[in-house]
Amino acid sequence: MNFWDYEAWGLLTVLAVLLIGLLIANVLKKTVKPIRESLIPTSVLGGIIILIVSTVYKLCTGEMFFNTKFFATNGTVVLEFITYHALALGFISSALKISEKKMTGKRGVEIFDSGVTTVSTYLLQASVGLAITIVGALLFGWVFPAAGAILPMGFGQGTGQALNYGKMYEVQNGFQGGANFGLTVAALGFLSASIGGVIHLNIMKKKGRLKKVDLEERVIKLENVEHPNEISMSGDMDKFTAQLIFIFISYLATYLIMWGFGELLPGMKATIYGFNFLIGVLMATLVKLVMKGLTKAKILKKQYVNNFLMNRISNLCFDLMIVAGIAAIDLTLIANYWGMLLILGVVGLAITYLYNMFVAKTLFKEYEDEQFLAMYGMLTGTASTGVMLLREIDPEYKTPVQDNLVYQTLPAIVFGFPIMFLLPIAPDAPYLILGICVALFIVMNVILFRTKLFPKIFGAKKEKTEQVDNK
Repeated sequence: MNFWDYEAWGLLTVLAVLLIGLLIANVLKKTVKPIRESLIPTSVLGGIIILIVSTVYKLCTGEMFFNTKFFATNGTVVLEFITYHALALGFISSALKISEKKMTGKRGVEIFDSGVTTVSTYLLQASVGLAITIVGALLFGWVFPAAGAILPMGFGQGTGQALNYGKMYEVQNGFQGGANFGLTVAALGFLSASIGGVIHLNIMKKKGRLKKVDLEERVIKLENVEHPNEISMSGDMDKFTAQLIFIFISYLATYLIMWGFGELLPGMKATIYGFNFLIGVLMATLVKLVMKGLTKAKILKKQYVNNFLMNRISNLCFDLMIVAGIAAIDLTLIANYWGMLLILGVVGLAITYLYNMFVAKTLFKEYEDEQFLAMYGMLTGTASTGVMLLREIDPEYKTPVQDNLVYQTLPAIVFGFPIMFLLPIAPDAPYLILGICVALFIVMNVILFRTKLFPKIFGAKKEKTEQVDNK
């Protein structure tokens, strides 16, 4: 390969177009008032702009925009490649961050309830999504009956997992256009985050509970940028370089784990590699524990991980994941599914909005609006979407909601892990998986509302916990 060959530049040209799309979207959000007030994430808007350009190009030329020579004829593959890896790298960056906050009993309960809410919402989305596409398959033979199982992946998990499951159904179960279907569900999820967020903020505004804050004027304090015991910003090795080292050590370990299990269970390779983000979080946690042990043993004298830089890397990964995932959609491959997609999108918005509203009002009365917006945003997009909505009413993070989003991952993984194994077999037994999802949803809600259902047992424990915290 020569340096002037298209193949040597394909990845860079794709990245350049994605970043230009983000820049154009950011300018539009700053200058066009209706777009700014819509709360649509910049990355979603950037992806939509590129999707419009690529769709018009295909309609005019009959050729995929990202599959031209300029992108080395494999730009669509590169977009899926970016979406897949950015998901895991974003989660790994978040998992590597160091927390020094002490956990009280009450905070532990709130974090536990946030994790259970996440899993319950996944199950609700999966149950309703499967019911819709199963009915669609009975009425119209061409509908893939398990397509609705992608709803919790597109809404609850985001673009990367929607692509993983859509691709899995396409390759293993013959769901034509499955990858594009998944990416479109994820895009509808992000739009739902914006629509639901605007609805709720307008409700708050009418009730006089919304204080408008200019996020552009927020001041970043020095102590939030650098810890006193950290390595210097630009010493023998740049601090940003150090962050990348630990991220890629974690991801290399992730790949080795997936490779090992893939060799042992070749029939489950697609499922195993679809869990790259989950295994990545576990490996990042292991790396963090090793570093903590080395610090206690005084082998490491300084703290290498910088939370501020890890946040920046995580946000970059999620921005690229979203814009690449939307840009990778080929609308012509899902033309027959538009009606089903719109039904899934509208119903997904409604059930996620209403269910999380009910949970926030019932269990998080001290900060119900903040909890609702954060959880609703996360469960229709990603954690960064939830934080974006949270900042509209709590820019200084005075409520503990941001911590709820971060730490709810552990209980969500514990309760949600079995779901990850259920959905891959949904195409083979859609009715069975639907029944299991409904049953698990009921169980999760019994756990979630335990203090309301069994006040004599759990109510007393809650009061005792609060008394201990006050002491």
